[in-house]
Amino acid sequence: MSGVSPAVNETSDPAESTLVRAARRQPVTHTPVWFMRQAGRSLPEYRALRKGIPMLEACRRPAIVTEVTLQPVRRHGVDAAILFSDIVVPLAAVGVDLDIVPGTGPVIAKPVRTREDLDRIPELTPEHVPDISQSVRLLVGELGGTPLIGFAGAPFTLASYLVEGGPSRNHERTKALMYGDPGLWHDLCDRLAQISGAFLRVQAEAGASVVQLFDSWVGALPRADYETFVLPHSTRALAAVADLAVPRIHFGVGTGELLASMGSAGAEVVGVDFRVSLTDALRRLDGRYAVQGNLDPAVLFAPWAVVEAQVRRIVDEGRVAPGHVFNLGHGVLPDTDPAVLTRVVDLVHEISQR
Repeated sequence: MSGVSPAVNETSDPAESTLVRAARRQPVTHTPVWFMRQAGRSLPEYRALRKGIPMLEACRRPAIVTEVTLQPVRRHGVDAAILFSDIVVPLAAVGVDLDIVPGTGPVIAKPVRTREDLDRIPELTPEHVPDISQSVRLLVGELGGTPLIGFAGAPFTLASYLVEGGPSRNHERTKALMYGDPGLWHDLCDRLAQISGAFLRVQAEAGASVVQLFDSWVGALPRADYETFVLPHSTRALAAVADLAVPRIHFGVGTGELLASMGSAGAEVVGVDFRVSLTDALRRLDGRYAVQGNLDPAVLFAPWAVVEAQVRRIVDEGRVAPGHVFNLGHGVLPDTDPAVLTRVVDLVHEISQR
C-alpha cells in the first residue's frame, strides 16, 4: 500500500488540511466532510474482512484497524479518516470484563454499582494500549495529507454502560446512582475522564491530527444535571490533550439543549445531531465554535433529489459558521448504500468551493 491522499486535500501536511483548518476556524477552500461510523459496517469490503473476527479483537489488531480505517477514504474521498475502534476499547484494555455483542452492543459482565466495583478499574496508561499507538502510526504513514481522527467515549456514556451493564433506553440505574450517591458517581466519572483523556492522548501523541469525544447517551439529561454531574468530567477528558496542537470535537446525541454547556467543556468544534438545525445550533453557541454536522442518516435512504436538497441546505447553513465540518447527525446506518455516501462527498465538495 502506498499513501492514501484524496485529491481534495491540497497539502501533504495533515495539520494544514481542510478539516483541521475548518476546526481551527481558519479559511478553507471547501467544506470538509467525513462521516461518523464511515469505517465499517456499511461497506462490503469491511464485512468481508471482519468475517469471523469478534469486534474487540478486530479493534486490537493493527493490520485490521489500518485496513478498515483506510477503506472509506479510498472509496469515498472523504477529508479525514477516523480510527476504527470502539468507545469501550480502553475499558477492556484496563481489565473490565466486557463483550461487544452483535445486535446489542457492549455488555458488561459485572456492572459497577459499588465502591468496590469502582476500585477494580485502574487508570489507563499507554502500556495498556500499545497496539493503538501502532495502529495510529501505521495509518499516519499511509494517509499522507489526510488527517486521522482519534476518539474516545465521554465519561457519562461510559459510566452508563458500566452501571447499566449494557445499552439502556431509560438509564434508570445510571440516574439512580448519579442522584442517590453523587460521591461515588463523581469518583466513577473522574476515573473514566482519566481513561478517556489518556486514550485521546495516546492517539494524538502517535499522530492523530484531530480527536473527538463521543457522548452518545448524555442527551438523556436536562441541562442543570449535565452541568453538575457531567460537565466537569468531560472537561477533564478534553483537557488531557489541551497542550497538543490537536483540535477537539465534542459530540453528543439528543443534545440540542446542552450545546452551549458542551461547548464550554473545551472543544474547538461542537458536533450537532440531526434534531437541531445548524442555524439554531450556531445561535445557541453564540458563534464561538466551529460546528460539525448534521444530515439525518435516515435521509440517505430517500431519493437522491431529497438527499441533495438536504445537503445543500446544511452546507448553506454552515457558511455563516466560524468553521463547518460536514457530517451526519449521527453514525452511518448499516444498510446505507455506499454509493450515496460517495455522491454526498462529491456534492459537498462541489457546492462549497470557495
